[in-house]
Amino acid sequence: MNGPSVHEETNEGEDQRDDLGTGLGLRPESRTERRANRRRARGRRAFGCFAGLVSLLVVGALVAGAVIGFGKGKDALAGVFSAPDYEGAGTGTVIVEITKGQATASIADTLEKKEVVKSARAFERVARDDPRSLQIQAATYTLRKHMSAKAALDLMLNTAESVRVARISVPAGKTKAEVAMILQGSKLKLPAGAAAKALGTPAQLGLPPYARGNAEGFLSPGTYDVPKNATAYTMIKLMTANYAKNAASLDLVNTAKRKKLDPYQAVIVASIIGAETNRSEDYAKVARVIYNRLARGMRLQMDSTIHYVVGRDGGVFTTPEQRANPSPYNTYKHKGLPPTPINSPTRDELRAAINPAQGSWLYFTLINLDTGETAFASTAEEHEANVDKLQAWCQAHKGRC
Repeated sequence: MNGPSVHEETNEGEDQRDDLGTGLGLRPESRTERRANRRRARGRRAFGCFAGLVSLLVVGALVAGAVIGFGKGKDALAGVFSAPDYEGAGTGTVIVEITKGQATASIADTLEKKEVVKSARAFERVARDDPRSLQIQAATYTLRKHMSAKAALDLMLNTAESVRVARISVPAGKTKAEVAMILQGSKLKLPAGAAAKALGTPAQLGLPPYARGNAEGFLSPGTYDVPKNATAYTMIKLMTANYAKNAASLDLVNTAKRKKLDPYQAVIVASIIGAETNRSEDYAKVARVIYNRLARGMRLQMDSTIHYVVGRDGGVFTTPEQRANPSPYNTYKHKGLPPTPINSPTRDELRAAINPAQGSWLYFTLINLDTGETAFASTAEEHEANVDKLQAWCQAHKGRC
């Protein structure tokens, strides 16, 4: 009788639950209110699902509209993203080298840089639509400037017309007369005298403005691919273009001017360097000797400049009779540089001419003809001692000097 009844225990549990609410400062919720709240929550969840479904339908409609709109506007967009292209078969001659494994995109970039096609995209588009583009070979091609992308692809596939037929090597240290002989005797099968005639028309050879209308010094040595149907002019222009490339990479004109050098004089100095030594480590030292002697008003006394006039008989020295020659190229008799370059220098020789070594040297001489070892001296006494070394070498190697 003293314990609570079942009904009273249930009410007490409800009172405990209500106390949790009142502990938060809330009014106790009745059973009727709880049922109403649950009905409202179920309604909100149902409405949320319906609203989500409506949102998905709206987004789907927008996407479909965008796709339809793109389909209708793609022609207009194609105009914005078009690939510029030339028309026709192009003009002139351009040598293009395609290497093994070069991808179509890389080939297209090369053609654009060489001004064969107007844009790489145009060539890529044509190549993509033509399965034959997979047959492009690694080779050196003779193409034309300002070709349509289709014309460029067609010509590259026609290897009988576009791929080089031979190679010609022009060694370093050759005069223009020697270059003419190399071209004349090559597989070019030139008409008699064609190379010399071409060299005699400097306006058509692509020479720099400071060349004074003379190709001597500007026929850059190297190995050249012979384009299809090449003429003497074609080959000579390849050499002068290679000179221009080397000069530009060295910034030759501006560097020479900063050092108070005429660029033509720099080429003359470079040609003497190459004729006087075959060791690249000595190039800049020989340049310094030349400039030091010029600054002091001394004659250069270079055997190489006399060889240019009298020819070279296989020796590295000159005779008293040769040194008496009145030619302006005789630097034993005349002060200053010779009037023109005496051969076409390499890029390294050009670099040395505009970047001479620091030093007080006024003399140099070979002391070992086998190795090309050269000794440099600042005084006449030092130079005489070095000459003695040369003479000793010649005595030990009779018939070599």
